Amino acid sequence: MKNCLLHLLKSTNPCQSSNLVLHKHQQWRGIAKVRLKWVRNRSLDHIIDIETDLKAGCLLKDAIKRSPTGFLTAKSVADWQRLLGLTVPVLRFMRRYPTLFQEFPHTRYATLPCFKLTETALLLDSQEQSIHETHASDAVERLCRMLMMTKTRTLSLQSLYSMKWDLGLPDNFEKILIPKYADQFRVIKASNGINCLRLQQWREEFAVSALQKSNENAQVGDEYRQFKRGQTTLAFPMNFPRGYGGQKKVRAWMEEFQKLPYVSPYEDSRHIDPKSELMEKRVVGVLHELLSLTIHKKTKRNYVRRMREELNLPHKFTRIFTRYPGIFYLSLKCKTTTVALKESYQRGKLVDPHPLARLREKFYHVMRTGLLYRGEGVNLLPQQGILLKTASEEEESEEEEEFGETGDECCEEISESDGED
Repeated sequence: MKNCLLHLLKSTNPCQSSNLVLHKHQQWRGIAKVRLKWVRNRSLDHIIDIETDLKAGCLLKDAIKRSPTGFLTAKSVADWQRLLGLTVPVLRFMRRYPTLFQEFPHTRYATLPCFKLTETALLLDSQEQSIHETHASDAVERLCRMLMMTKTRTLSLQSLYSMKWDLGLPDNFEKILIPKYADQFRVIKASNGINCLRLQQWREEFAVSALQKSNENAQVGDEYRQFKRGQTTLAFPMNFPRGYGGQKKVRAWMEEFQKLPYVSPYEDSRHIDPKSELMEKRVVGVLHELLSLTIHKKTKRNYVRRMREELNLPHKFTRIFTRYPGIFYLSLKCKTTTVALKESYQRGKLVDPHPLARLREKFYHVMRTGLLYRGEGVNLLPQQGILLKTASEEEESEEEEEFGETGDECCEEISESDGED
């Protein structure tokens, strides 16, 4: 049987041989399934915790800007707590950060608190708009890549609204960015009446995943050239937690997984057996690429679930996050489920932060400074010092000492119901 297979491989052309190997992997069920434990990462949990407030502050800032009156009342934001992902009432949250939100009484209803943006918040917003204008091509590329990964090159605007902050899109991207690039995007109405964004033309230069780029630019140039010739496959970077139960068995499983052919998230996957190991690796690649497109290399699990069908993901795709803890980290902080790309963080910080991420660090520093000094009054805060300094060196050293390099703390069982949608 072995000789017949060798003879068949020699007698076929390279394309047919590749298809035969692909078919073999489609039918292969040889990789053993290992039951994994969820490992808490204090460092990433801390990042997700503080960025929950950061995102809420940014969204409230944008909402005040959109308001025709230039301010928001406490009554108008009373029901926004869940929408903003907060664990405290919105009124309490806005009062917590006086460096961003200035409180004043309503002109007609003296007992109704109102909030407008401070001069510091307006200055930060102007810097943000400048980054959006300077790096508009980056936002367009991320949007193109998102649409290129879908089956129909189309996504609902509702799904994109949810990920607007994660993808680094301007607040009113559908009114400014989309019309400006009409040759790239078009807003259409789906059969169910939902407004969707469709990609007008395929961009071949964008059809290269972040994993392929990292290997292409790395020192292992020979390995990447071998991959391009079909002689080897690309491996996902792995960062296993310390003290992981059954580590030898898990590593053996991951080694077998890495040997499977890499399927680009921009390739048509409809010919792959949905129940095969190859499809599972393709799903890992799609989720890896999606997180790579975000500014902070993380997003909420529910946001991905809304795009499940368009991305050709299986119904129970979220178990992937706990099955591959060397690639993803699933956080249960802030009463929600967030997934992060582990390779993008080192010692509690982004490895390669986008300019927008750096500005958001400055934004959070303003928030934290207001929280510390709110009892002394906003006028006592040195505005220039706030805007030029994102975090003190003492704070950075304290975080590194507290959380260490990985910040792994404990192992806990995560049930299948916790890992499902």
